[in-house]
Amino acid sequence: MAQGIQHYNLGEIFEGFLLIKSATKGVASNGQPFLTLQLGDTTGTIDAKVWSATDEDLTTYTNGKVVEVKANIIDYRGVAQLQLQHIQLSDPAKGMSPKDFMEKAPISVETLRYEIDQTIFDMQNATIRSIVRSFIERYNDEFFTYPAAATIHHAFISGLAYHTVTMLRIARSLCDIYSGLNKDLLYAGVILHDIGKIHEFVSETDTTRSRDGNLLGHIPIMASEIKDVASDLDIDKDIEEITLLQHLVLSHHGRPEWGSARTPLIQEAEILHQIDNIDAKMNTLEKALGKTERGTFTEKMFSLDNRSFYKPLI
Repeated sequence: MAQGIQHYNLGEIFEGFLLIKSATKGVASNGQPFLTLQLGDTTGTIDAKVWSATDEDLTTYTNGKVVEVKANIIDYRGVAQLQLQHIQLSDPAKGMSPKDFMEKAPISVETLRYEIDQTIFDMQNATIRSIVRSFIERYNDEFFTYPAAATIHHAFISGLAYHTVTMLRIARSLCDIYSGLNKDLLYAGVILHDIGKIHEFVSETDTTRSRDGNLLGHIPIMASEIKDVASDLDIDKDIEEITLLQHLVLSHHGRPEWGSARTPLIQEAEILHQIDNIDAKMNTLEKALGKTERGTFTEKMFSLDNRSFYKPLI
């Protein structure tokens, strides 16, 4: 099998198959439409431009499609990019599964399931435990296959569950230090905070925003569904636990400019936001540093203030 895209160096030529992980339309300074494609395989992702894109290009090269590519690896403003020589949706490409081109979580689904199930089992508050368990049962397949994001962090098969489990591990450590934290609330917030992404994306391999994803977003979707689940369980919708769980979801992005519907107003919500931020940034950093030689700098990362991080020799 050909080596993955992340193992190619600047100046080399890539020939092979890649998955379109995102396709964004744009208009060049000359008024011509173009496409920015994020292409990838199990080793990573790389951008490419389709200049002077035709109407056929715009409908052909969409999220979740496997394409056959020949391109030069070039440097574009400090970031590797594909300079396309040829791209097509070939017959061999049509027969390939998008899942085969997606990175997978480094922890088995069985382990992810066990850690989440055990966390729910240990919850002392019956109302919180019932609601969280109901969500995991409702989305038993999707929760353990969907990515946690489209491109930035945990953008791989089972990324949602993996992001949840690593956040739970951080949360447990913090609860050992800060004894005043309500463990049931915090752990429930960790498990529930991103489940709405199951509705936000088209599928586990196509992270195109759905209609509800575009018009509502995963945060309002999930806040609303908490009350729906409570109603299904005959739980009084006006009890404090429901409001607190909704607040955890609504505030987990921290600030309105980061997409948060509310700012955190209970300590568990503040901690949840910080844990989410830490885990997302560390996943982004680990991925970038993993493909960087010691003594050199990573590519610039938009989600980290467009910084390049140095990988020490020691």
